[in-house]
Amino acid sequence: MECKNYCVIFIIFAVAIVQAVGYDTELFESPPCDSNACFETLHGALGDCSCNVDTIDYFNNVKIFPRIQSLVSKDYFRFYKVNLKKECPFWADDSRCAMKYCHIKTCSKESVPGFDGYEEEYLEESPALKYSLDATTHCDQDSDHDPDLGYLNMTISAASQFEIAKWKAYDDSLENFCQCDDKDADAEFVDLSLNPERYTGYKGPSAHRIWRSIYQENCFRPKTNPYQSFPYVLSSDLSNMCLEERVFYRAISGLHTSINIHLCSKYLLSEKKIGFAAPPEGEWGPNLDEFQRRFDPSQTHGEGPNWLKNLYFLYLLEMRALAKAGPYLEREDYFTDSPIEDEETRNAIKNMLGVIYSFPDHFNESLMFNGGTQAATLKFEFREHFLNISRIMDCVGCDKCKLWGKLQTQGLGTALKILFSGRWDSEGDPGQGKLPLRHKSQKRLQRTEIVALFNAFARLSNSIRELENFRSMLSGNMEQEKKNIFAASPSIEITEKCASGGAKPRIWS
Repeated sequence: MECKNYCVIFIIFAVAIVQAVGYDTELFESPPCDSNACFETLHGALGDCSCNVDTIDYFNNVKIFPRIQSLVSKDYFRFYKVNLKKECPFWADDSRCAMKYCHIKTCSKESVPGFDGYEEEYLEESPALKYSLDATTHCDQDSDHDPDLGYLNMTISAASQFEIAKWKAYDDSLENFCQCDDKDADAEFVDLSLNPERYTGYKGPSAHRIWRSIYQENCFRPKTNPYQSFPYVLSSDLSNMCLEERVFYRAISGLHTSINIHLCSKYLLSEKKIGFAAPPEGEWGPNLDEFQRRFDPSQTHGEGPNWLKNLYFLYLLEMRALAKAGPYLEREDYFTDSPIEDEETRNAIKNMLGVIYSFPDHFNESLMFNGGTQAATLKFEFREHFLNISRIMDCVGCDKCKLWGKLQTQGLGTALKILFSGRWDSEGDPGQGKLPLRHKSQKRLQRTEIVALFNAFARLSNSIRELENFRSMLSGNMEQEKKNIFAASPSIEITEKCASGGAKPRIWS
């Protein structure tokens, strides 16, 4: 009898542990609400800006989406150079994704259009080379030159040359908000059109640890946090943070939201579809249940709609960066060694930027980082936190997830660089598209940064467009459910199927 009592106590204790773990890793056991709850509050003002959701919906879906999707299909934007072999700098993790959908297809550098021009861009002149014998002008070649009177010692020691190179590297690093690894020996070209972003099956503790580390260790948070098991900041607590901290958190949340929408809209519905016309890699498409699982208010402490709003906020932020750097971007060559393709790309860039300039309610970055020493310290922390997040992308165990995580993180980092580095702030600055880009030192953005910036914005645009599809699917389900109820019993009054009530959230992977 005593043994049985111990067994009962042990079972109860085990169940308690499982429930506690489930609080961190699983969704509610109850099914998601079948209503349109995800979109009921997705209207009106975004907060921290003068724009609203409905304005962005129309502007994106009608004007931006078709343009940006066409643009990123151009050769210049299809190929992204990235190092996927870096070790995780924060923890030892051997949990690599073994599914075939996690793997990516790289391509040889010779197959990249305009590769010669791409490599020439990266042959940056070292500061030390400026003072070498070959680089200096030989004044004694002039017929009226007096060597004794005109002598100038132009030599610089090797140690001094090394120090000058360090100065340049330091100055450049102060502008960057994320790490760029396209110059690494292990960096390879990837054709993004052959490696679309979609659900690969990568999940579990490894994926959870990525986002937990980002939110709990690298995002600004209110000083009081009574919900340690819930890694996100509740929208009601955002008012306890300053503007800069809120912008950082909402940008990361918007990026996370966008990635989750991509996974829900390109979900593996079945390994193989029956029939001869079936695609060899299975059937992919929107998964409404998965979308509700990630965003329905009943599953997310009521935060799902706020996460969706953060997507719109990030869209606004990156669009402002494109507008701010627009005159510079209009002067880029977009070289692919095909004059016709290059001209089409430049025209498409100018056309899309012209539409972006016309947007009435751009994000106002000038309100941030004002206030002397304290603001400078906050800006430094802002940049350091995002640098850490870009390094965390090397800890992702799925190569395809890592590819798109690094690209979208670099795209956001490039946008932050444009908005907050100060290089685009000077009014009338001749570098804003007015200087001919004849020398590499005049380049403010490298090719990989431009590719990442436009592709990241294209992903946000695609996410907002996919929300329209999910909204239509949910509305269709509701109409069908009403018809089924009336058909079964027309006299029964239709009631809300989804009951309110708290339940345990899970880590959002």
